[in-house]
Order: sequence, then structure tokens, then C-alpha cells
Amino acid sequence: MSDAFPNDHVAEPSDAFAQFEQLRVMVESEFNVEESLIEHGIPTFYVRLREDSKEAFLRLTKHVESLGVIPLLRRRGEKVVLRAIPKPLTKPSRKTTIVVLFLATLGTVFLSGYLQSPDIMGAVMFTGAIMAVLGSHEMGHKLLADKHAVEATYPYFIPGLPPIGTFGAVIQQKSLPPNKDALFDLGFAGPVTGFIVSIIVTIIGVQLSVVTNELPVGAREIGVPLLFEFIIILFPPSGTGRWILFHPVAFAGLVGMIVTMLNLVPVGMFDGGHVARSLVGEKAHRILSFLGILLLALIWYPMAFLALLFSFYQHPGPLDDVSKPTPLRKLAALGLIAIFVLCLVPIYSIF
Repeated sequence: MSDAFPNDHVAEPSDAFAQFEQLRVMVESEFNVEESLIEHGIPTFYVRLREDSKEAFLRLTKHVESLGVIPLLRRRGEKVVLRAIPKPLTKPSRKTTIVVLFLATLGTVFLSGYLQSPDIMGAVMFTGAIMAVLGSHEMGHKLLADKHAVEATYPYFIPGLPPIGTFGAVIQQKSLPPNKDALFDLGFAGPVTGFIVSIIVTIIGVQLSVVTNELPVGAREIGVPLLFEFIIILFPPSGTGRWILFHPVAFAGLVGMIVTMLNLVPVGMFDGGHVARSLVGEKAHRILSFLGILLLALIWYPMAFLALLFSFYQHPGPLDDVSKPTPLRKLAALGLIAIFVLCLVPIYSIF
């Protein structure tokens, strides 16, 4: 271990030197430190990993909170570098904005439901179904963020136009996940939770639908994913005829499957992008993002433009970008691929 400071280290404030010494003691308690220095004003430590380095980093993250810094663990060539950067200031959540947007979205979704089924009960059921699908997706993110001590807001719902009445919902993540396990969980939780609720909503909606030989004026044929077709076979709607007249709740289930499919594309900061970044690293993630944009251009071209915008922002990765995700999470990624295939439906078959 060696200590190196810039030539003007004597001019450093004593409290900065004391903080560096505190950091060094904390880092040395968890890692084998080969070299410690202040690099461009940032305390930097070249370390050798131990068998429990993933857990050691988590412990270190909690220890350095009192110093107002957060650790970043990265590879630099053949070496592993731990840097302690100042913890950025975060603005408090805008709770009033969250409530107002939620109420506004209830209104626009209710209107969309009423336009599909001009009766109050149908509109109410559609509203509940859509909000359950989107809300469960975002709350899946929120719950896992809380589990991994990642600071995140409650969902911001976005009012929209018919036929859905909303452009979805987002949570604002204000801190980085501690490691690749947490990053994977954050990307995994939303789509899986929303997927499960979408299945439940679709089963209810299909049961409320009817089979008929006569379609109302303005009705049109739409395509559905494989999973939707399986549910129709397992839980067939009532009636006989050639056509299935979908209840608005069934349409809400279809929307949930589409949302799940789109979020699983491995692009940028999409949920699938988080999962890919946790499994394959930064360089391979950029390649997957490019391929994901091409895939969206083929099956859901409006989202390809949004994905392209996301791709301009480099994924920050987790705080610990060195440790590997667990084998179980790698296996779970295969499940996400299966979910994507089951929910796949091109845009031209819907609108």
C-alpha cells in the first residue's frame, strides 16, 4: 500500500485529510488496498477483491454514509478501483404532483373506458383494470427499490388519449442500485409483477366478453399475443359465433401484455435494459440496445424513437460494477425472454 497526494496536498483543508484517513480505514477493513490516493479531488483506492467482496461492498456503503460519500467499484484494465464520490443532493418527491397526475389519469382512463363501453360500470371496470396493471408494474419497482435501499419516488402516472387514456407511469430513481443483483431485481420486478396482474385481468376480461356472429358498427379485428390466445382457450367466453367481442377489461389485459413486452426490450434505461446491463456489462449492453432498437422498429416503431433517445444516455450501472449477479438471476433472465415471446404482438395488428 502506498499513499500519494498531489503536489499541493499541504494546502488541503485538514478536514478533507481527516475524511480521507477515515475512508482509508473503512476501505481497508473490507478490502485489501494496494494503493490509495486522491485523484482529481476524489479519494481513490486500488483494491484486491476477496471472496466476500460483494457483501463487503454493501457493508462499506453503509459505513461511509456518515461521511456524505458513496463508493463506486469499477474495473480499470486489470485493476479494481474504488472511488468515493460526494453523495449528490436530491430534491424531495413532489407528492402533490403525484396525486394530481394520478387523479387526472383516472379521469382520462375513465373517459377512454366510457368511449369503449358507454356505461358507467364498464368504464369503472376498465379504469380499475388499467390502473391495476400499470400501478402493479411500477410498485414492483418501488418495493424492490426499497428492499435494496435505492431511493425512489412513488409512481407518476401520465394522462393520455383514447383508446387507453394514459401514456403509462414512471418512478423516479434518485440513487444507484448497490450491485448487479439489485440492478437486475429492479428491472425484473416491474415486468413480472405487471405480467401476473395482466394475466388475472385478461382472464376476468375474457370471461366478461361474448362470442357473436354480428359485430357492432365500428368494431374491427385486432391481433393478440400468444398468451392471450392461450387464456381464451383455457377460459373461453360465453356464447357462440365467429367473433369475440372483447370487454374493455379484456382490452386492459391486452394493454398490460403490450406494456410488459415493450419494457422487456433490452434498450438503455428500459427494464430490459437494466436486466441486460446487470448480466452482460457496459459494452455488450450498448450492442444489445442497438439490436433492441432495430427490433422495436420492426414490431412497435413508435417506441423505437423513444428507445433511440434513451440510447444516447449511457447506463450508469450499479455502484458495484465488478461483482457478478447470482446464478439464479441468470436463470430468471430466461423466464423474461419467455414472457417477452408470450406477450409479443406487432403494432400493425392492434391499431
